[in-house]
Amino acid sequence: MLKRLLVPPLALGIAALAIPAVPAAAQEPALTVTPLGTYESGAFAAGAAEIVAYDPLTQRVFTVNAEAAVVDVLDVADPAAPVKAFSIDAADAIGVDGAVANSVAVQGDLVAVAVEAPDKTGAGWVALFDTEGAFLDRVEVGSLPDSLAFSPGGRYIVVANEGEPSEDYAVDPDGTVSVIDAETHEVRTADFEAYASGAKDLPEGFRVFGPDPEDVAAGIEPEYVAMPDDATAYVTLQENNAIAVVDLASAAVVDVHALGTKDHSAPGNELDASDKDDAVSIGSWPVQGLYLPDTIATYEAGGETFLVTANEGDVREWGEYSEEARVEDLELCADAFAGYDLAELQSKEALGRLKVTSTLGQTEAGCYDGLYSFGGRSFSIWSADGELVFDSGSDFETLLAADYAEFFNADNESNDFDDRSDDKGPEPEAVAVGAVGDRTYAFIGLERQGGVMVYDVTDPAASVFVDYVTARDFAVAPGEGDAGDLGPESIKFVAAADSPTGRAMIVVGNEISGTTTLYDVADGLAGDGEDPSESESGGEALPETGSGATGLLVGAAAVLAVAGGALILMRRRAA
Repeated sequence: MLKRLLVPPLALGIAALAIPAVPAAAQEPALTVTPLGTYESGAFAAGAAEIVAYDPLTQRVFTVNAEAAVVDVLDVADPAAPVKAFSIDAADAIGVDGAVANSVAVQGDLVAVAVEAPDKTGAGWVALFDTEGAFLDRVEVGSLPDSLAFSPGGRYIVVANEGEPSEDYAVDPDGTVSVIDAETHEVRTADFEAYASGAKDLPEGFRVFGPDPEDVAAGIEPEYVAMPDDATAYVTLQENNAIAVVDLASAAVVDVHALGTKDHSAPGNELDASDKDDAVSIGSWPVQGLYLPDTIATYEAGGETFLVTANEGDVREWGEYSEEARVEDLELCADAFAGYDLAELQSKEALGRLKVTSTLGQTEAGCYDGLYSFGGRSFSIWSADGELVFDSGSDFETLLAADYAEFFNADNESNDFDDRSDDKGPEPEAVAVGAVGDRTYAFIGLERQGGVMVYDVTDPAASVFVDYVTARDFAVAPGEGDAGDLGPESIKFVAAADSPTGRAMIVVGNEISGTTTLYDVADGLAGDGEDPSESESGGEALPETGSGATGLLVGAAAVLAVAGGALILMRRRAA
């Protein structure tokens, strides 16, 4: 028997004794998030709605449609009824058959599209258009441009060139960051050669691994870009579990911050580690979580810049190489786990099914004295120099267990209970930050479970859960009918001053359902100082839904859960 408590399942599939408390929220949410309308591409699980951008001048949403290899341009002047105006075919515009659009950004009358080469290890491009879709220019950038953004003042376009290896890992290009002058279209490259050559030291905990861990530049993979100003870019290095700092004037990487790990044995950091225990078992485990962030956003509070990350997790797995292993298949060092019966710890009901990296924790003796899982199952706030300020801990799984116990940790392509517990849980993928009234909020999209978590991050160190909104319909099997929004890949915050309603909005691109959904975001019951039941122009009531799918807003003041034998009620408020 284990010497430390393994959390046993109870009725309703909710684990007892060690289940963390549901995060507190006000009785009346400080923010109301209401579905406005949805554009449906009609494609399922084909990446037909990935990265989204918004143009306030034309009141259009630009959505990357990987299924058609284009950018769909949606007219959202009436956000309750978004319609496709036209599409931008970037591959055709640059004259490269088989090229793929990966990301899009808009600033003023300029649209930038990141375009991957047919051979993803080759140099990619940024294609430039006006907002009516007229082709203007193309510029060559690095391998696999995966994310791009305009600096807030519009001076630069910054591109994260991921540099993924070929499918057989025979070719592994260097990861780089391209800095493009938005006026002259001059391209400069920020690389990691100084770290590869040893001229600069990588910080402790920075992950460089793979078939050739000595090839540092190839082992660095920039993922996502965010900028607080026209001077500095912050770029997630997802597989490396780090954030790079790029000086835009010199187009140089000036710093790299390793993010460390999250202790899942600490109170507040619990997780469900098994998909084979027929229960929601959120408990403390001797596991360190690698944050491995995907999307990043920035904002200012108290005169300081803060970085917000969605800690998705990712596995490097190409050709015959894979870092992934299950705990049940590893030899654990008995002395490192002295408080446990190893057979029980590695059972499928405990940690056996959990996916971890084989690249960390192995001793010279061949056994593992530490376990490192993929992703934080959370979002985090960091200082500009990479210090952790806030992490949502076990909030996401706790909230979902409380109100979606029957579909807890479901995948985005099936409704199977507990399916993702062994593999990154609800998988936070997207994040956006924006001000509504005098408060600042973070919106975090859950790629697998679906929906958007909302937190008040006005005081970064004391951020609090506000609400959870989802337009997923668990009564319908994904791919077999209208199951609502599945697989949020990106979120764009639209300030009230830029919105067609006169109130803030968020735009969500849902990769699996191929839907782009707009949500009204109102400050409490007043809607940025206005009656949210009336539109700015005509005084007409806002639509209850835009796509026919019901959005559910879940406030943490009323959760049905069993925690140490106590019954806690959660209020569920229909949009």
